Amino acid sequence: MKEQLAKIRSEALSALESVKDAVALDELRVKYLGKKGELTAVLKQMGKLTAEERPAMGALANEVRAAVETAVETAAQKLEEAALEVKLRAETVDVTIPGKEAQLGHKHPMYMALDEIKDIFVGMGFTVLDGPEIELASYNFDKLNAEEGHPSRDWSDTFYFDEDSRVMLRSQTSPMQVRAMETMELPIRIIAPGRVYRKDEVDATHSPMFHQVEGMVIDKHVTMADLKGTLNLLAEQLFGKGTVTRFRPHHFPFTEPSCEMDVQCHKCGGAGCATCKGEGWIELLGAGMIHPRVLEMSGIDPEQWSGWAFGMGLERTAMRRFKIADLRLIFENDVRFLEQF
Repeated sequence: MKEQLAKIRSEALSALESVKDAVALDELRVKYLGKKGELTAVLKQMGKLTAEERPAMGALANEVRAAVETAVETAAQKLEEAALEVKLRAETVDVTIPGKEAQLGHKHPMYMALDEIKDIFVGMGFTVLDGPEIELASYNFDKLNAEEGHPSRDWSDTFYFDEDSRVMLRSQTSPMQVRAMETMELPIRIIAPGRVYRKDEVDATHSPMFHQVEGMVIDKHVTMADLKGTLNLLAEQLFGKGTVTRFRPHHFPFTEPSCEMDVQCHKCGGAGCATCKGEGWIELLGAGMIHPRVLEMSGIDPEQWSGWAFGMGLERTAMRRFKIADLRLIFENDVRFLEQF
């Protein structure tokens, strides 16, 4: 038995010294120390020994077991360290290699147009206002002289939150004009950009969510000539000297007289195409002189003060500014389109 224990010790230590991986290590551990291992098989023969031989053989067997267990632990530690070394070499970062250039974004073409509009009006002494997108119908319609029964108040045109049609997603930023008239000191020069919502079908020039910039001036002796001069200046500042515009009579409850301003189609130069629906012109904004009743509802005396207002679609302005043929491109977030700007 003594010779068997010595042989087990020698073979086990030799095998553990050269073990290559965790699987082989576990197989050796089971072979020598498992319940059916070689050491266990030798210990089962202890019953054949005399009483005098057992203590000495038992001590020797424990010594062999301890030596093999220590060798197993040492081999496991070596394998772990080797694996860590391989991982560190594989994950080493070469700090001398040039880094990857970070790709920075830039302004969206629509907000580029908005910033240009803001700069133009701020340069003329206007104040930029911001307001809530969830609005009261009284501010969106009533105080703008659009009474019950006006087509724009219909559920087919407007997004309401309640059955009484009192709370809604604003369909224009005009409510900020009313809020300005109620809270600001006269004279007033403001623009109000922001998102608005209408139940429009999506096509090349329409979307149920879009952006507007509304503007208003209230002062003494303000005339329609001031309105046209300001808007023509805006068009030339945005689209370049010599930009062709036209004003057409129209009707808005908020203004009287009212008009719409068109700019010549940038795609076809007035010849007619899909972008302008064959008309040669693209509607840019609606405008007019503020209705005396609207001034009165906000506590302003129309005998002393007069004013004009306009509302323009920001997407259509960006389309004309950057010669974009389809409004849907502005919302689709196609990097191939956006990176052109």
